[in-house]
Amino acid sequence: MSTVLEDAKAAGRGVGAFNVILLEHAEAIVAGAEAAGLPVILQISENCVSYHGALEPILAGTLAVARNAKVPAVVHLDHAESEDLVRQAVGLGVHSVMFDASHDEYDDNVRRTAAMVEFCHAAGVHVEAELGEVGGKDGVHAPGARTDPADARAFVAATGVDSLAVAVGSSHAMTERTARLDLDLITALAGSVEVPLVLHGSSGVSDEQLTGAVRAGLVKVNISTHLNGLFTRAVREKLAADEKLVDPRTYVALARQAVADEVERLLGLLGRG
Repeated sequence: MSTVLEDAKAAGRGVGAFNVILLEHAEAIVAGAEAAGLPVILQISENCVSYHGALEPILAGTLAVARNAKVPAVVHLDHAESEDLVRQAVGLGVHSVMFDASHDEYDDNVRRTAAMVEFCHAAGVHVEAELGEVGGKDGVHAPGARTDPADARAFVAATGVDSLAVAVGSSHAMTERTARLDLDLITALAGSVEVPLVLHGSSGVSDEQLTGAVRAGLVKVNISTHLNGLFTRAVREKLAADEKLVDPRTYVALARQAVADEVERLLGLLGRG
């Protein structure tokens, strides 16, 4: 992860990070990245782990898909609030983790994050953390939250994180691309810390705003809901057209291709910088 992000940061490019829910998502994300000829990040969230009932099966499958990719493919544990889940993921070979203690008071966030950084760095694993809650996420996060550049500088110095997720106007789980990012704030944040910046909740951000954010200094761009919408619409349309279908491969393959095509497009958009 560190190599992928630092190379992109130095070149003024962005890197797409896309969430895996089913194994077909992992296959689609890698297929799209191979078509684009660009690195990609495959993310498994704590919510995904809860859906599957365990981390190991979905992580093992995703790692296998990533190993066979023809481009650099990083597997990342996303929004992990549990220290035990982070430890388990590291033990199973994950490449990178986002430890999310942003709900805690600042001092507790620093303390818990620093401890996870020490643990993960001992295993050679990259750590992302969050300062300033990103909007959305079942009403837990404040939609108007913004990360202060001075706080970001202090947090990175105190914790030793390798990348930082910041609140700049995006919101999780948006189904319309209407978010307006604070590009001036992104520029200020990029100037305040040396580590790559991460944008969560990017499904609600337009192409124009995404490219503007990368130019302003964002590097890792997380997109999930937007791809899930494409996946679901492809399945719905195929089933509606033929009510006699019974083989899931018939319609899931179309959904997988729809996601692959959009991953290719988005990676190209972000990679142009």
